Amino acid sequence: MKLVSPIEYVAEAAALVRNAKKRVYLISMVMADHPNTSELLAAIKQAAQRGVQVNVAADIFTYGEVNGGFLPIRYYSPGSHSTNQMVKVLKKSGATFHWLGRNRLTIFSGRTHSKWCVIDDTVFTFGGVNLYDGGIDNVDYMFRIDDAALADRLVEEQIRIQRSEQKSGNYPSAIVELKDKKILIDGGIIGQSVIYRRACELAEEAIKISFVSQYCPTGKLARILKKKKHVKLYYNKASNTYGLNKLVISFSQFVSGLQTSYRKKRYLHAKFIIFTMADGTKRAITGSHNFAYTGVLLGTREIALETSDMKIISQLEEFIAKRIA
Repeated sequence: MKLVSPIEYVAEAAALVRNAKKRVYLISMVMADHPNTSELLAAIKQAAQRGVQVNVAADIFTYGEVNGGFLPIRYYSPGSHSTNQMVKVLKKSGATFHWLGRNRLTIFSGRTHSKWCVIDDTVFTFGGVNLYDGGIDNVDYMFRIDDAALADRLVEEQIRIQRSEQKSGNYPSAIVELKDKKILIDGGIIGQSVIYRRACELAEEAIKISFVSQYCPTGKLARILKKKKHVKLYYNKASNTYGLNKLVISFSQFVSGLQTSYRKKRYLHAKFIIFTMADGTKRAITGSHNFAYTGVLLGTREIALETSDMKIISQLEEFIAKRIA
């Protein structure tokens, strides 16, 4: 597994797509044809035109982001027109495209927050990168993994999500053991998150914790972290954002009483926790979940990896040292 920056993710994925032989499956909460993503989307279009199986899915939350807001309610603005054109081009090329989250109880519930890109037997996942200019500019990453079994499993998961969307449904969270990988999948049921639950369980046991997310931790996890002596928290200051995001961070920080050590102005979007246990061993959870209880209550779909592999954890520690601390 290799940690790659958002720019590296787009460039490497585009190169692989240009040589893809059998499939491209892509899912992202936000997706738009912007300067930083156009290379990948052009390669995907060309792959579909030459007969590669291409399946793309994005959440309707895209419409809020491309219009410079937070709510997906402006469907007829210039940003929305460009997004609709992107979908038309992909479909015309022969790709399948699915909008996710159209028929939800509220505009916040039932979001598909998972991110991955499967190209033949190579996967980019277990990170937080959204495919639009803002997402590429964030402090974030994806992991690149060459693993046919993982690629097959994520293809199955994407198909499952799309079928569930047809009925506006969700499914139970699950832990999937795949060779040496423990994959945590949240299926979108309100109040149920195996990722958040495992984060709480590991935090209870840990003697030292490094926490990274765009948001201040909330709920049970925040209460556990507040009791620990050796905790380093990195999340955005309220001044790093605006609107509802700014309000959420300010309120969460006030309620939890937890302070951030992140001082940089660039927006932090990476999401992982490193736990050091009493015996000196380490575990980590890395993926799409923000570790905020709000996402649990709203029933967001998420994916994460739980690992004790020091080759992976060392890359996360290096990410903190070079990009965050």
